[in-house]
Amino acid sequence: MSNRPAGHAARSTVRPNPETGRRAPNRTFLHTADGVPVHSVYNPAAVVYEAASDTSRPPSSDLVFVIAHGFTGDVDRPHVRRVAGVLARYGAVVTFSFRGHGASGGRSTVGDKEVLDLAAAVEWARGFGHARVVTVGFSMGGSVVLRHAALYPGTVDAVVSVSAPARWYYRGTAPMRRLHWLVTRPEGRLVGRYGLRTRIHHREWNPVPLSPVQAVPRIAPTPLLIVHGDRDGYFPLDHPRMLAEAAGDHAELWLEPGMGHAEHAADEALLARIGDWGDGNARTGAAGVP
Repeated sequence: MSNRPAGHAARSTVRPNPETGRRAPNRTFLHTADGVPVHSVYNPAAVVYEAASDTSRPPSSDLVFVIAHGFTGDVDRPHVRRVAGVLARYGAVVTFSFRGHGASGGRSTVGDKEVLDLAAAVEWARGFGHARVVTVGFSMGGSVVLRHAALYPGTVDAVVSVSAPARWYYRGTAPMRRLHWLVTRPEGRLVGRYGLRTRIHHREWNPVPLSPVQAVPRIAPTPLLIVHGDRDGYFPLDHPRMLAEAAGDHAELWLEPGMGHAEHAADEALLARIGDWGDGNARTGAAGVP
């Protein structure tokens, strides 16, 4: 257990470009409330924007997106960097590796304690002076952003959940049966560790965490966007519909034709729409920041 506050940066690297003098991405290890070091990266929007020739407007200086990747992802995976690159056209971006993933410490609890990782990243993002924070989560990360917004009310200004489950222990598709084998079997966890760079905790949940569908009603009045593909091989359409129904009028549901699952299936056009939605729906001061 660490006595450092959540979001405390253990190590930070900020290097100016010798040719331009601009700041390179800020890389650091944050400490969560339970003492796990979480590898995190901050990209100032202006730096990325100057290199983006296909955008017609500057990003919002008061806006930051905090991206929560899916299971077996990490901050340096190409699909995570691609998401960050598109959203950086609209604001600054914080990416991080969940516990047990990439260079972060600890072991994955597959969506339970990961809410502490996101809490540290959100606090760090806010510390850069941004008045508006939007969390964007994919698959496991999609469930984490929902639970975080419910358990830490008033800390974010808008939430986007992409390809998230509505309920726990779902085994109705072949990919989810394989994932359960990966998580629950010793040989599966070995595959996760050495084949997927993901260290998975051997203990079962106790207690079982608040499910996404239970969390969603607690998010209001924070704006919520639920995104799901109609060709998602992991979670069929009853999952996003359950989430939207539980959210009521404060959530928006996008069912994307032809889209598969999570970051790999989110094309640039969809990510740009998400960036635009975040900029338009994250109200200044909605999370209690003047």
